[in-house]
Amino acid sequence: MNIMNNYSIDRTSKKAFELHNIDEKNQQTNLLVLPNAQELSKSIRATAQVFEDPKSIALLARIKLIAPSDANVLIIGETGTGKELIARHVHGLSNRRDKPFVAVNCGAFSDTLVESELFGHEKGAFTGAFSAKAGWFEAANSGTLFLDEIGDLPLSIQVKLLRVLQEREIVRLGSTTPTTIDVRLVAATNVKLEEAVRAGHFREDLYYRLRVAHIELPTLRNRPGDILPLAKYFISEYTRRLKYGDIKLDEQAKKKILRHPWPGNIRELENVIHHALLLCKNNIVTSEDLLLSCIQLHNRGENSTNYGLEQNKLNDALHQLFESNTENIYDHLEDTIVRTAYNYCHNNAVQTAKLLGISRNIVRARLIKMGAINAIR
Repeated sequence: MNIMNNYSIDRTSKKAFELHNIDEKNQQTNLLVLPNAQELSKSIRATAQVFEDPKSIALLARIKLIAPSDANVLIIGETGTGKELIARHVHGLSNRRDKPFVAVNCGAFSDTLVESELFGHEKGAFTGAFSAKAGWFEAANSGTLFLDEIGDLPLSIQVKLLRVLQEREIVRLGSTTPTTIDVRLVAATNVKLEEAVRAGHFREDLYYRLRVAHIELPTLRNRPGDILPLAKYFISEYTRRLKYGDIKLDEQAKKKILRHPWPGNIRELENVIHHALLLCKNNIVTSEDLLLSCIQLHNRGENSTNYGLEQNKLNDALHQLFESNTENIYDHLEDTIVRTAYNYCHNNAVQTAKLLGISRNIVRARLIKMGAINAIR
C-alpha cells in the first residue's frame, strides 16, 4: 500500500495555507484553499471553504478563539464539508504555525497497520519491518497531527492513543523505550461519536479527551450564503486550469445551484462546476450544463410529500412489529437496518457506515454478531 495517498506532511503551512480576503465588487469574502489543490482532483476532500454566510462567519469567529490554545480539537461534519481545511486553519492560527502539520485518514489503514503508522516501529518489529520508521506522532512533533475519520480507529488503538494523550509520550512497536512528544491533536469525524460511545465502539474517556474544544461544521445546504461564492471561486479556479476565457453563470443556473440540497457538500459543488465548464458554450454556464446528483435529502420541501408517505409506511410496519410480541425488538430492528443497508451497499461495510452515519467499527461488529461476515475479515 502506498500510504502517501493517505498521509501528508506540510512543513510550510504558514506560507502554503492562509485565510485569503477577496474583494468581489466591494464585497469581502474570506476564502480558505487547500495547498496544492490542483493536485487533488481525484480526492474526495473539499479543496476550498468560504466564510460569507452568517453561520460561516460565526464559525470563523469560534475558530479564532479556539486556535491559539494547545487544546485538542474535535471537528464534526459531513463528508465534503471541509474538515481538513478547518484543521489546517486551526493550525495556521496557532503558535505552532511554523511547525509540521500532518494529515492522516484513519479509515485508510487496516487494523494491523494503523498501530505502526500511528506510533512507528523498530527494525524487526514484525515481518517486513526491514528498518525502523517514525510514526505520525513523531512526524508531527512540535506541530499538529490531524486524524480524520477518528471513529474508525480500533478499540485496541484507542486505548494506546488515550495513553499517549495523557502521558505525552509514545512507544514504537517493538520497543520498550518511550519517546516524549509535543503534539497538538485535531481529530475529525463524520459520524456521531456519542452513539459509538453508547454502543461500546468508542471509548468514552478518549471521546472527552478529544472533545476539549469542538467545532461543528454546518452542511453546505445549511449555509446557503456560501453556495454562490464557492461556485464562483471554482469557476475561476477551473477556468484558470483549463485556460478558458472569462465564464459566467446565467440566472437560471444560479437558481438551480441554490435549490439543490448538495448531499456531497463542497466537494460535490466543485465537481459539478468542473463538469459544467467542460460542457458550457459561449462562456456561459446554463442550468442544462449542471449535472446534479439524483441523491435527494428528505428534509427538502420538494421531497416532503414522498418522505411523509414513506414515513407513514415505516410507522405502520413498526406498529405491526410491536403488536407481534417479538422479543428483543430493538436488537431485531438494528440487525434489520444494518443487514438491509449492507445489502443495499453491495456488501461494502465502509459504504454501509457512511449510509447509516455510524463508524465502520460499529457496522463490522454488528455484521460479525449476525454472522454476515467473518470476524477476521
